[in-house]
Amino acid sequence: MIRFSLLFSLLFAVFASPLVVLALYSLSSSWSYPQIIPAQLDWRSYAYLAGHFRDISASLLFSCGYSLAAVTLTLAMTILPARLFARTDMAGKTLLEGLLLAPALVPPMAFAMGAHYIFLHLGLADTFAGVVLILSLYSYPYMLRALTAGFLAQDRNYTLCAQNMGASSFRILVAVELPLLLPAIVAGGIIVFLVSFSEYFLVFLIGGGIVPSYSGYIFPLLNSSDKSVASLLTLLFLLPPIFFFVLIDRLIYRLYRQRGLL
Repeated sequence: MIRFSLLFSLLFAVFASPLVVLALYSLSSSWSYPQIIPAQLDWRSYAYLAGHFRDISASLLFSCGYSLAAVTLTLAMTILPARLFARTDMAGKTLLEGLLLAPALVPPMAFAMGAHYIFLHLGLADTFAGVVLILSLYSYPYMLRALTAGFLAQDRNYTLCAQNMGASSFRILVAVELPLLLPAIVAGGIIVFLVSFSEYFLVFLIGGGIVPSYSGYIFPLLNSSDKSVASLLTLLFLLPPIFFFVLIDRLIYRLYRQRGLL
């Protein structure tokens, strides 16, 4: 028990210490070595937040919007391939699965430059739909792997029982397999959301600077000498993922309680 407490304290210190540094930076006008804490505190960064609240909130909403849309689209793209990979054995299965996972192995710049040329001809460049599509194409391997693992972990007797009762394939997918697949959907969706929400280059290239994004808003501030404002906006970067994670966790817990699965 003592070892577990020490390990937990160590991990908490490792992950919490950068947040403490950011919080102190957001309250300081200057912080130089060898000061342990800033010598002078001010609220200038919070005044900046209040003065630019509309622009900051708009960029946050757009980032959350295209990230959630990317999660939905990747789920629709990968649900049937994941079921196929988990439930069937076919020639070339490993090769096909490797090809579908290729976007996760390709550098974003190499992936985006070719996609941008195609998007220009399709009229998807500089559009919200184009941003959602490029993020989905880049991040769907994470959802595919999560769903494949989820299908492999399912007891196929549930599917067989539904088939014996005359349920169609679509009915089985919606009423039987998807509820059992919720933990895998959440796991893959969280990764896709985080990748999409924090992506800068793909959104900037395909969105053309027209589609607002929070990463695009704070990127110039991160390269400036104003560490106070950049630190505060970086802390705000944590709020949407944490909010959605807690919300989805509560919703799924309630759904499982209602279905008697907990």
